Amino acid sequence: MIEVHTWPTPNGHKVHIMLEETGLPYEVHPVDIGSGAQFDPAFLAISPNNKIPAIVDRDGPGGRPISIFESGAILLYLAEKAGKLLPTAPHARWAAVEWLMFQMGSIGPMFGQYNHFNNYASEKIPYAVERYTNEVGRLYRVLDRRLAAATWLAGDEYSVADIAVFPWVRSNSRKGEKLGADLPNVRRWYAAIDARPAVQRGFAVLSDRQRSGPMDAKARENLFGKKQYEAR
Repeated sequence: MIEVHTWPTPNGHKVHIMLEETGLPYEVHPVDIGSGAQFDPAFLAISPNNKIPAIVDRDGPGGRPISIFESGAILLYLAEKAGKLLPTAPHARWAAVEWLMFQMGSIGPMFGQYNHFNNYASEKIPYAVERYTNEVGRLYRVLDRRLAAATWLAGDEYSVADIAVFPWVRSNSRKGEKLGADLPNVRRWYAAIDARPAVQRGFAVLSDRQRSGPMDAKARENLFGKKQYEAR
């Protein structure tokens, strides 16, 4: 059984979707990042960077438990364990890995900064808003060019790369950044993934905990304030 310590964010949903797509048995352990649960010593023992998600596979390699943090590493582990969603042919396999790294190094950080400075920053900083808005637009164009040449990010196979990128595109879209006519290939790809039953089940995980309405002062402090920088 796999314990998934998580919250309904794009990075959390990446792992929820992967678990549903693979069919691996799992149980959910909510980590309420707005209340500060990510700083609990028990969670830090498996996720030292105090970020969700993290997993504990009680039946890990050799039958020994293993804990893994960082969502990209988790996706690769689950793909290897299940023997699914990571191509075996070398060219396609490395395409999946490079586009997974593209999500980890570009889509996640840049979409996250865009969201922060547009929606959560205590003051509007025009330079930051313009910078990250432009970068998000550029990254969408990178995706669209890739998806003009291939059905999926790794080529002919749906893979960990698509699972990694999709929740970030979905989150951005839900915040009002609609996919326009200038991104026809991203729109085609988006619709195909959005229709998958396993993806829908993945987004249902902890959907009752999804925050609605303005962020309260405690959550803002835990997510963006000095609490992040305390020595632990």
